[in-house]
Amino acid sequence: MKKIDIFPHIFPKPYFDKMVEVIPNKAAVRRWMEIPVLYDLDRRLAMMEEFGPDYRQILTLSMPAIEFVAPPEKSPDMAKLANDGMAAIVGKHQDRFPAFAASVPMNNVKAATAEIKRAIENLGARGIQIMTNVNGRPLDDPEFAPIFELLHSYDLPIWLHPTRPQKFADYPAENSSKYDIWWCFGWPYETSAAMARMVFSGFFDRWPNLKIITHHLGAMVPFLEARVGLGLDQLGTREGTEPHYAEIIANMKKKGHRPVDYFKMFFADTAINGSRSGTRCGLDFFGCDHVLFGTDCPFDPQGGPLFIRDIIKVLDEIDVTEDERRKIYHLNAERMLKLHP
Repeated sequence: MKKIDIFPHIFPKPYFDKMVEVIPNKAAVRRWMEIPVLYDLDRRLAMMEEFGPDYRQILTLSMPAIEFVAPPEKSPDMAKLANDGMAAIVGKHQDRFPAFAASVPMNNVKAATAEIKRAIENLGARGIQIMTNVNGRPLDDPEFAPIFELLHSYDLPIWLHPTRPQKFADYPAENSSKYDIWWCFGWPYETSAAMARMVFSGFFDRWPNLKIITHHLGAMVPFLEARVGLGLDQLGTREGTEPHYAEIIANMKKKGHRPVDYFKMFFADTAINGSRSGTRCGLDFFGCDHVLFGTDCPFDPQGGPLFIRDIIKVLDEIDVTEDERRKIYHLNAERMLKLHP
């Protein structure tokens, strides 16, 4: 069966070399230097051979975010370098990489919208990737609205990747996070929090056809379905909440929705490291029409193939129909990205 991996990561080599040169915090890319499949295209192609000719990848730029790498006056050039590199890889290896998600300089919104238009209309990008916050700013900040408006007008998806550095402390009395808590538990929180901000700030009422692919199968939301459902039905009733929260719920009810219904409007990938129970939980919450095969390649202990191998094993064995399996593996991606089968 054809398999389109919706959420692997890569660095085009020219971008990678420039990023390592200009990034102010070299420690932020130390680990990346030890994963050759990230920036060595020949190593990437050789690794993919294990999974046969029907395995393909939609390319997304690896972290760190463009806006973390460079300040607003320089980030647009970094985004162009990344997107030009992605387009060159896709153009040369269309059989392996049918498309890519563009990177955008979120710390320069005017340049970001211009780069979105260039990447989609001139380079063939099939959407954009953004992070769950922009150097600490929430995505529902009104300044970012033109970016979501533009993607809605193109009817192309947004890949949503979590970001939360170690400096985000676990407790206010400390200066940084410990024991990889910022990543292991902080990233699922980041994605869930970003989803909630979009839901309650009215993204899906303003842009009803907006398509957002949440990394890691919707993070905390599927597992906490009842808490999201019955708990957030009571938004505005708790001590310390804003007075207008109750109005938000009332407006949702007028439209025939509960908060949890809006969370189900997101899409999600299967990149949860091959967890069988987690995959089943995500499918139960989002439904097979809103779940896409994704692996997080190459961030596994083997530097590339392990997540792909384990996730395929789960999807091949999980209790869904063959038609539903095809949706997850490739049909949903082809539909969303407007790819020719």
